Amino acid sequence: MCGIVGLFLKDKALEPELGRLLSEMLVTMTGRGPDSAGIAIYTHGDDNQGKITVQSQDPDADFAALGAALLETLGTDVDVKVKSTHAVISLPENLVSEARATVKQLRPGITVMSAGSNVEIFKEVGLPKDVAARFDIAKMAGSHGIGHTRMATESAVTTNGAHPFSTGPDQCLVHNGSLSNHNNLRRELIRAGQTFETENDSEVAAAYLSHKLDHGSSLGEALESGLSDLDGFYTFVVGTQSGFGVVRDPIACKPAVMAETDQYVAFGSEYCALADLPGIETARIWEPEPATVYFWEH
Repeated sequence: MCGIVGLFLKDKALEPELGRLLSEMLVTMTGRGPDSAGIAIYTHGDDNQGKITVQSQDPDADFAALGAALLETLGTDVDVKVKSTHAVISLPENLVSEARATVKQLRPGITVMSAGSNVEIFKEVGLPKDVAARFDIAKMAGSHGIGHTRMATESAVTTNGAHPFSTGPDQCLVHNGSLSNHNNLRRELIRAGQTFETENDSEVAAAYLSHKLDHGSSLGEALESGLSDLDGFYTFVVGTQSGFGVVRDPIACKPAVMAETDQYVAFGSEYCALADLPGIETARIWEPEPATVYFWEH
């Protein structure tokens, strides 16, 4: 099961509506996975500014005076915007890596959801409508985003086990399916320097793509490589700072449908996720082919 959605906007006039459209798409997928949900939104960041999205089980304690503590450690002003159990830390882009490590030292209870220039990830246990409302996703603007509602099969129902998974700067992935070789692949990636927060097989897929991108592959090339290196049944929707990609395994037993107009490209596990998008009645609608990489970029 699990339900996944994605929306890549071509028309900048729709960007103020991204959060609303994406959350409404995800809510239609509730029946496919009611235990946890998450959304990644690619916003338009300020030049030379970066951001880190973090989550805490004790936000009152962990987020209190976090900005002041980072200022003292990093020597530069940071902005900490709290959203329920999450906070978005904005700071100079060249300090993102250092700040990510510093946050973990200052607040060991914090989990980093994402880091980079544009992406913000919000995910929690609960129904999509509740998760989206909790973080005011409908009010968020951006250029593209992906979402996931989960029916856990490979690991426990936890916030960390929810999707999207982000294992590289401005990179994230949502997954419907299961991988059969994730344990072996995890060991190989750890030897190559990748780190993991969970035992979830989908995090391995995200880390695999990050590893490929780190070694010079484009997203399209990384997804092509995955067709031979990742065993199992899967549909992946992937986000990068400027792009949006989709791939299904060679058997393609997991459902998927796409729509494209002059305004957007949209993905859903079922057509109902697309049914209320503007202009859907004139969209080109198709089922993505097995073992075929689809990719759009701004």
